[in-house]
Amino acid sequence: MASPLRKFLLKSSSGDVIVRREMRRAKSDSTTKMQIMIRSFESIDKNLHWELPPDTRKIGLPSTRSLFTVLKSPHVHKKAREQFEMKINKEMLVMETKRHELRKKLFWLKRQRIFGAQFEILFSFKTRLDKAKLQEVLQPGVKDVSKYNKLEERSVMQALNSLAHEGFYSDAVETSLNSVESSLPANNISAFPQGLALMLRSVPMELLKARVDKEGSRAVSTQLIEKFILNNPHRPNVEAQPDPEKASQHESVERYNLEKLKASMTEEDLAELARVTSELQLKPSAPLKAVPRFSLKNISKKPMQVPLEVGDINGVKVLKHDLITNDVLYADIAFDMSSLKPELLPLVPLFCRSLLEMGTKDVNALQLSQLIGRETGGISVYPFTSSKQGSKDPVSHVIVRGKAMSANTEALFNLMTCALQEAEFTNPKRFKRFVSESKAKLENHLREGGHGLAATRMNAKLNHSGWIAEQMGGISYLEFLKDLEGKIEEKWSEISMSLEEIRQTLPSKKGCILNLTSDGKNLKISEKYIRKFLNSLPSNSSVSSSISNAQLPSNNEAIIIPTQVNYVGKAANIYENGYQLNGSAYVISKYISNTWLWDNIRVNGGAFGGFCDFDTRSGVLSFLSYRDPNLLKTLDVYDGTSDFLRGLEIDDNTLEKAVIGTIQDLDSFQLPDAKGFSSFLRYLSGISEEDRQARREEIFSTRSNDFKEFADIVDTVKDKGVIVAIASQADADVANKERSNLFEMKKVL
Repeated sequence: MASPLRKFLLKSSSGDVIVRREMRRAKSDSTTKMQIMIRSFESIDKNLHWELPPDTRKIGLPSTRSLFTVLKSPHVHKKAREQFEMKINKEMLVMETKRHELRKKLFWLKRQRIFGAQFEILFSFKTRLDKAKLQEVLQPGVKDVSKYNKLEERSVMQALNSLAHEGFYSDAVETSLNSVESSLPANNISAFPQGLALMLRSVPMELLKARVDKEGSRAVSTQLIEKFILNNPHRPNVEAQPDPEKASQHESVERYNLEKLKASMTEEDLAELARVTSELQLKPSAPLKAVPRFSLKNISKKPMQVPLEVGDINGVKVLKHDLITNDVLYADIAFDMSSLKPELLPLVPLFCRSLLEMGTKDVNALQLSQLIGRETGGISVYPFTSSKQGSKDPVSHVIVRGKAMSANTEALFNLMTCALQEAEFTNPKRFKRFVSESKAKLENHLREGGHGLAATRMNAKLNHSGWIAEQMGGISYLEFLKDLEGKIEEKWSEISMSLEEIRQTLPSKKGCILNLTSDGKNLKISEKYIRKFLNSLPSNSSVSSSISNAQLPSNNEAIIIPTQVNYVGKAANIYENGYQLNGSAYVISKYISNTWLWDNIRVNGGAFGGFCDFDTRSGVLSFLSYRDPNLLKTLDVYDGTSDFLRGLEIDDNTLEKAVIGTIQDLDSFQLPDAKGFSSFLRYLSGISEEDRQARREEIFSTRSNDFKEFADIVDTVKDKGVIVAIASQADADVANKERSNLFEMKKVL
């Protein structure tokens, strides 16, 4: 059977993309560049009266201007001044030449006599954009990349000048245009600036495409690069240096000013300040009568409904959501991971990335990426793990997500088929880059967002689904990446075989579920392409195995990293201690975060945040702090939560606000693709519409007594909870001294 990608390339109007790319690459590799930096006190253009060799580009650089003031005659005229100015003009000449012609160019340069000018000659044997150096700059998460961050200005200017004169690759322009065009109907801007998104929607795409067809790749952005960067005399150059002691210095100054102010106050002033502060804390804020008050009566008693039709195509379950998507088809495919060997789990995230970034036998990784960008709105592959509602069994899938305009539905499923079945695991250097980037990203996340990894670690100690997630994105995964990074070259054949085994296990009809979101017409049209896609999948997995019911030991851990702040977590599985799910738990956990933890962890404790989270699927109730200067003090706050609930006297107005805030989280705005995907995840996790309705009714019926009764459940975390803290060695040692070996140390960084 011929490859769908090969057929697709033959059908494409740009079928010579591979040949054209290789020709460009060969030309670029065979070219040597000679860069000449000229510095002169006089105007360079007026004083260089020699003819430049052909294929020479001139790049103007910012000139430097220094002003001097000299006393003219201090003994006679004391105020007499004389002003002087020194201006240095700079320019770069870039000459492309063959290596065998380099001697001629040097001889030509030696013959020139340019008085009052300095020269600096540099040679470059790299590609036109200096890909290696730019790659290091554009990926700041890679280890030891900080030493490359100081790019010389001439390197950046040279790259921009090349783009301005030679333009972008036509394939890259076509890919970008399609990506923008396919994203506009979806109206999904995410974190993209709304104003810019509205401006892009007003761009006449047909006119822009016609201009690109007429003028080529230089029609896009090249004039802007020349006007606002290359030829801009006011171009700034900013260099920032981090100061690790800045925060402590600022804190010292602030503490000194406060102590100085306090020392200047009398006892009467201090007493009055304490009285006013107490009044402000106790006095309830008066409601704004000018603003209409939102009440529970304004909220629907039913959860947001998403149309769902469950069907079957070629023996595979298919979920369909008939929603208006402006002619965009959203397709989600879930492959069951339950048959995967446990030792292969840490390779799954790298396997997912390799499918899209390793290339196939027909195209390399860059060409595959451009094909996906040119014909679809994007394809992504990643693992998903959750607990199943009402069961201890985990839900673990590899999800393939993609979207495309309805006219490109066939191309979308063809490219998905190629990524799943034809990706080649034959490039150890590229795979090692995946490993290094993933490791650097996790290490950075450990420093900047350690509360998420602490939560993952605690879940791995409390349930099996948490253990699976930890193997693919937690501390265990980080340790696996560190060990794998040094073994890739010598054990690549074993790694490649493991990746192939994952492919032989996952993409099959067994356990596969499809989720489609679009309008009814597009859903019906897409069926023939879906059948073709499903027919290409094997009926059963070629590897038969099962994941054991594993969990991490339930001991308290301190993950040691070099840090000045901590991330402290404590959690327990309250389902295992007899708790039956009630919707009031949503309200109570949110109220704890917004009041008790906010006041004691953030305001009084100095942390950046404190959270109470309840996973209703697994039953894990957890407390977490973010960028916390404390450790034991924070644990004391967690343990005091039950007493806070028992002593809580909550009035009807406050209770109603808490319920409204909880409903707001449940009814957050979603675009059509998010509605369909959320319904899909609920289906995978075993959450029915009846369950959603029951939880919503329980939220509405939450009473003040529910808070006091929930205090007994919180005692489970106090008495039986497991603790994971990401902290410094010093803070962990202090905690172990005060509470006899509270933590087992685990040094990660």
